[in-house]
Amino acid sequence: MRAVWLREFGGPEVLEPGDAPDPVPGPGQVLVEVAFANLTFVETQVRAGTGPFRPVLPIIPGNGVGGVISAVGEGVDPGLAGQRVVTSTGGSGGYAQRVAVDAAAVFGVPDALALDAAVALLADGRTATGLVRATRVRPGERVLVEAAAGGVGGLLVQLAKAAGASVVGAAGGPAKVASVVGADVVVDYLASDWTSSAGEVDVVFDGVGGAIGTAAFGLLRPGGRMAVYGLAGGSWAEVSEEDAAARGVSLVRSIGSPADLRACTESALSEAAAGRLVPVIGRRFPLEKVADAHAAIESRATVGKTLLVV
Repeated sequence: MRAVWLREFGGPEVLEPGDAPDPVPGPGQVLVEVAFANLTFVETQVRAGTGPFRPVLPIIPGNGVGGVISAVGEGVDPGLAGQRVVTSTGGSGGYAQRVAVDAAAVFGVPDALALDAAVALLADGRTATGLVRATRVRPGERVLVEAAAGGVGGLLVQLAKAAGASVVGAAGGPAKVASVVGADVVVDYLASDWTSSAGEVDVVFDGVGGAIGTAAFGLLRPGGRMAVYGLAGGSWAEVSEEDAAARGVSLVRSIGSPADLRACTESALSEAAAGRLVPVIGRRFPLEKVADAHAAIESRATVGKTLLVV
């Protein structure tokens, strides 16, 4: 099969399409014929060697795919063959034509939902749903969503609005600001006075980190909540539990147990199938052009979710 290899850390050019052995489903596993692979910003950091973890090389990167089950291993219901599913791969192996994963890890894709949309929701929908639940967004509150033109950010805007909140969408630069959909107020966090334009809020979803996340923390009212989940700016926001306690706000750094995460994924897929949650798929790249996809994400030339078409 065709796959993408990471044999050394570096720029996008170190991603090398090539051949790889076909995986075989073991006991309790299924084989998925991959149609789309999910791309995340964290994967670009891992490839560069600057991410939150450094895998042992060589590996086939990628942690989220969607496709059709073509074979099952021992102990797995044969009726699963032919089903459309999305699944995480356990941290690697996703940039490939086939993956073998535990049958318990797959999610059936509702008939009313396109497979590419389901893949776009696998990681981002789970994350956004979990963050809104963990921060207990309530009707009438003001919510600040950083990176609101991104995959998770765009879904957070929709979910916060559905919860009855007023949303301030923050994005970096005119092009990104113009791409924010659904927010009541949109601000450019690259502007020096962006916090004044944003105003006080009850909830912050911090997917950028660094100075942006730290500045957003300063906008929280007493009783507010800040979900710290990303470091697109290169570092975590400089906010401690002591800082939060002194201001009467709480920090959210986890969205729950594995069972909670599964429930969040199922909820996101169900809401999307019903038309109440719509992922934005900004760009698609063929598997062989994965280096171009990573370069586009790193250069901030993408909005919403970027997918590999396998």
